[in-house]
Amino acid sequence: MTREPSRPALFVLADGTVHRGQAYGQTGTALGEAVFTTGMTGYQETLTDPSYARQIIVQTAPHIGNTGVNTDDAESRAIFAAGYVVRDAARRPSNWRSERSLDEELAAQGVVGIQGVDTRAITRHLRSAGAMNAGIFSGEAADRPLSELVNEVREQPSMAGARLAESVSTEEPYVVEPADHGWSGEPLHAVAVIDLGLKAATPRHLARRGVRVHVLPATATFEDITALDPDGVFLSNGPGDPATAQEQVALLRQVLDAGLPFFGICFGNQVFGRALGFSTYKLPFGHRGPNQPVMDKTTGRVEITSQNHGFAVDAPSGEVLTAPEAAYGRVEVSHWSLNDQVVEGLRLLDRPAFSVQFHPESAAGPHDSAPLFDRFVTMMTEYSTNREGA
Repeated sequence: MTREPSRPALFVLADGTVHRGQAYGQTGTALGEAVFTTGMTGYQETLTDPSYARQIIVQTAPHIGNTGVNTDDAESRAIFAAGYVVRDAARRPSNWRSERSLDEELAAQGVVGIQGVDTRAITRHLRSAGAMNAGIFSGEAADRPLSELVNEVREQPSMAGARLAESVSTEEPYVVEPADHGWSGEPLHAVAVIDLGLKAATPRHLARRGVRVHVLPATATFEDITALDPDGVFLSNGPGDPATAQEQVALLRQVLDAGLPFFGICFGNQVFGRALGFSTYKLPFGHRGPNQPVMDKTTGRVEITSQNHGFAVDAPSGEVLTAPEAAYGRVEVSHWSLNDQVVEGLRLLDRPAFSVQFHPESAAGPHDSAPLFDRFVTMMTEYSTNREGA
């Protein structure tokens, strides 16, 4: 097989650090926040996670692209990541499910990448200096003076204050039926899912448990929700700064005031925290990868979780307290990170509402936290039973 000549590329960080490699995927310029993910597998699910919008993903695992890309494993309609950084890109894919190479997929979706750089060194740098703005430059863009490239990287907006959920959300509502995912019989419940950057695995998990899933745009109103007469409301993962989600916070407060069961993940957890009156803050370099240990206070188990977040809720762990928004009663930190004690979940004790910071849909794994969907279904069953008996 004749290989295309390597095309020089540069990976430039806002502090002036430069790594030289070869172009991967589309040739051109990519600007975003440089973040690293520690997953050993699941690169396609990572790339198609909308939570990576406006971020340049650095893969710590050295060998990327070995199994190619296929249609079934995509977690959203497109790659929303700004750019992609790998060390050793596969020359050709080798897997019976592969439909095309990762290089071809990146190019087809216009994603600028770089290969042949020391991603271990980049990761160590980001761990000490923190996530920061960066750029990938290849082709004619890489021929510009380095000072110009550094200035372009520095001048782009920060992730702090970025409002991005609406840019990755579905534009139109749609329904995921239980019957399409192996459920026999009538649906047990209906749930309204607010898409803030939803991964495709999430509605599948709910549908397999007999739940009819109504997916609504990030701009959905409380009237849109009540028109569905749901047994519960779900807020998904998504990108950006939760401090910009004022409309979603106000919407969630209406949901809580109505007594509807609520489950939120990732961005949804941060929105829940702000709805209860807690603040959120930006982590130095975030948690990204399917190998993050978390303690579940409810079960006493340590679960290995899949995560992708750069912000967290500022709430005290280890005690039950009245929420800052006192009308919502008692709240506790239900999950926390065993790496750095960051809040990984919240639970109301006087209302049917809980959330987690990680991804229980676990695409591409692990599956320790999948029972959280069962917990939500049980909560909806209790709610619908009480409503029928009232």
